[in-house]
Amino acid sequence: MLLNKLLLSSFLAFILFSCSEENTERVIRLDNLYAWCIVPFDAKQRTPEERIQMLLDLGLNEYAYDWRKEHLPEMAKEIRLAREKGINIRAVWMWIDDNWDKVGDLNASNEMILKTLKSEGLETQLWVSFHANFFAGLDEQQAVEKGKEMIAYLSQRVKPLNCKIGLYNHGDWFGEPENQIKIIKSLPDIELGLIYNFHHAYSQVDRFSEICDAMIPHLWAVNLSGVKKGDTSIFTIGEGDYEEKMLNAILEKGYDGPFGILGHKSDEDVATVLKGNLTGLLSLQILDQ
Repeated sequence: MLLNKLLLSSFLAFILFSCSEENTERVIRLDNLYAWCIVPFDAKQRTPEERIQMLLDLGLNEYAYDWRKEHLPEMAKEIRLAREKGINIRAVWMWIDDNWDKVGDLNASNEMILKTLKSEGLETQLWVSFHANFFAGLDEQQAVEKGKEMIAYLSQRVKPLNCKIGLYNHGDWFGEPENQIKIIKSLPDIELGLIYNFHHAYSQVDRFSEICDAMIPHLWAVNLSGVKKGDTSIFTIGEGDYEEKMLNAILEKGYDGPFGILGHKSDEDVATVLKGNLTGLLSLQILDQ
């Protein structure tokens, strides 16, 4: 396992840092990669111990924590294991559903997340997204106002925990970055950011350059995958038609923040999926152009 880790780390480092002087502004640094969608999306259904060991074996020292209800009882344990092994938890996902979540009254799972963050002293980001029902039947102004109220409430809840809220695109009204930016601008006194997902970008490819210009000042993280126009399937990096162009656009416009390597395939071993996406990222040869 240690040999595999060293070989992969050396291979990635060689490729990611082997660029000409004129292209240095477009380098994706090895220490800017993290794993995403690796908890519920794993055919092997790894335990927290096995998941942390998998990251170590892959040479990744950071991930964002997604979950389903059955994972939350071991969330505190996983946070402690990650800390002990030197693995950083970049973010924790939070899903808001209008059937169960209101300002001042979150559902039990979301309350458990906040309780666990507090008990374990994890200072991180909460990546917040919304079910389509949260904005159903609302006009533009009403939707912005309702989103603003919930984001302001969540920010108030996490401020004592030294955590911050990132707005996570997941389709529907809230999945459009322009709408997320309207909410951000409506809350100028709160530090908020955008988390952009290539696997939810299939309807945005034709206007991505425009979207990118608007997002850059607010962008905290980008989760990579293959992208095909109008296709909601999860594609490995390099298998799509647009991810290379989109990634180049983000880099050329000055983004130098972290990139997520996706494990979003529940019927496969997530280690294999991560390796496939790492290989796909290298295959784009973005540093050689």
